[in-house]
Amino acid sequence: MDNLCYKAIKKIIIGLLAVVTISCNDDFLDQVPDDRLTFEETFSKRSTVEQYLAAIYDHIPSELDQRYTANNSGPWIGGSDEAEYVWSFHLGNALNVGDWNPTTGHVSTLWSNFYRAIRSSSTFIQNIDQCQDCPEEITRRLVAEARVLRAFYYYNLIRIYGPVILMGEEPIAPDANLEELGLERKTMEECVNYIVSELDQGAEALEGIAFRGDRAGRMSRPFAMAIKAKTLLFYASPLFNGNQDYAALQNGEGQNLMPQSYDVNKWQMAAEAARAFIEEFTPNTFRLYKVYNEDGSYNPYMSCREVMYDDFNEEMIYARPRGGIAYHYDCTPYHLGYPTEVRGAGGLSVTQEMVDAYFMANGRTIDDPESGYVETGFSDFRAPFDFQTRSTFNQWVGREPRFYVGVTYNNSLWINRNFGNVITTTWYGGNSGRQAGSNDYPPTGYVVRKNVPPRDWRNSERSVPYMRLAEIYLDYAEALNEYDPGNPDILRYVNLIRERAGIPQYGSADLAAPSDQGAMREAIRRERRVELAFESVRYFDARRWKIAEEAFAGSFHSMDINARDEAGFYNKVIFEERVFNKRHYLWPIPQDELNSNPDLIQNTGW
Repeated sequence: MDNLCYKAIKKIIIGLLAVVTISCNDDFLDQVPDDRLTFEETFSKRSTVEQYLAAIYDHIPSELDQRYTANNSGPWIGGSDEAEYVWSFHLGNALNVGDWNPTTGHVSTLWSNFYRAIRSSSTFIQNIDQCQDCPEEITRRLVAEARVLRAFYYYNLIRIYGPVILMGEEPIAPDANLEELGLERKTMEECVNYIVSELDQGAEALEGIAFRGDRAGRMSRPFAMAIKAKTLLFYASPLFNGNQDYAALQNGEGQNLMPQSYDVNKWQMAAEAARAFIEEFTPNTFRLYKVYNEDGSYNPYMSCREVMYDDFNEEMIYARPRGGIAYHYDCTPYHLGYPTEVRGAGGLSVTQEMVDAYFMANGRTIDDPESGYVETGFSDFRAPFDFQTRSTFNQWVGREPRFYVGVTYNNSLWINRNFGNVITTTWYGGNSGRQAGSNDYPPTGYVVRKNVPPRDWRNSERSVPYMRLAEIYLDYAEALNEYDPGNPDILRYVNLIRERAGIPQYGSADLAAPSDQGAMREAIRRERRVELAFESVRYFDARRWKIAEEAFAGSFHSMDINARDEAGFYNKVIFEERVFNKRHYLWPIPQDELNSNPDLIQNTGW
């Protein structure tokens, strides 16, 4: 299994794999396989052992499938302040108006699927020694991969649900009596310590093992170390570090599941883990992706655009090997009258709040008096993706390169020019507006553009990005600012991101550095919001910072997509009143799990 190809995974027909791929409607841990004797056959030879592991890999979230929240993807983009899906069935729309609870299907599906993968990982680790043709070094590597996968699935669980059940090393029989087992949620500290320990073991065993070329998409030492840093960052953040909103969240012995005292040392642990990654892997293994013009000059727009779809490039720490059609369709505008190759749905729509979050070309926020931002009127402007000037609404003129990477706006040139020069118009009567698309249109007048390759949207021959070096740089800067404010590394790593984005650096002649820890914290958060936009990061950032009650609630704005004339389209209107309460910071434990296991404790507020 040197090439972990997801096409091959789908062809697995071994009966045992039903253990891994049980229907999502079933509770985890309560399914009895038709024939347990297949265990002996499956683990007896390398080919079937590797097929079993491949099926465990298949549970890695594919975050370009968020329209239907399939393949363990979540509603993270449309369920945050970044965007809105036009289709009512999308879970993010339910989250945005507070219409979800412990019985909501996807709440149970994510929980069950991740635990199913965890159980299968443990089964794999416990049984691989039965393999008769697996060399020792192969066994050691495969066990390490399964160990990192198991820790990674726990990481996904804790960032959604908070403290969870730790299943232990021995896999629990599928027909075990959960009530008799007395499985309880562990404390957050226990969960984090276990995840970190597993990742440390996996990282050590995978040292020197290739993770590019025909091994792209496999678990690796750098990915294990990156997830360790992410786990510790979550643990240090306000949601989990001394959050007294969860004082009543206790186990049967009265022990707090969430730490009630703030500990600044947790930030230090997170910073040290991120720094360990940076010191070991940069710049020789990973570096910020950059594109240069033919004359040797730097091109920040192309750098920020292509880093997302240049497969397994030098910045990408991890990506799934293949996918993206659903996302491509969601982000390709409707383009009435044009060929299918450039005609999608345009249903994943950017909020005005996200549009306003992007900096100006001079690196300043739009509310800075020196930014040069103009709210009304039009100018002749040539966008970095265009070959000529066009009449452009002034709000979209002179913005930073990442804005033009991330947002399709009215009267802009579409990025796929293989079928001519398609101009996207998103007002009511435009080729991608509400009148043309009926059910397929951008409900805010903007369409997400980032992470869409400039080719036929039906082409899935690409990797699905999961984590890149820019995120680790910003993680490091954030953690360092919280425990060692003023450390020069903070400004250094934030400025590396801004330099790549083609905007002035803090502390330069053009832009003053943030004045204190609080100002630097805000600068880092703004940078994360823009740099990592539409990468399934913002949803978790706003929650772990405990700002989602403000960021994700209240009036959300758009262009007036219902105005019958194009001039009226440019009026900013409220398109939705959103809801986010304290209980929404953690997802509820699924009700069916509570019903089958009386030792489980529901999260506060649910």
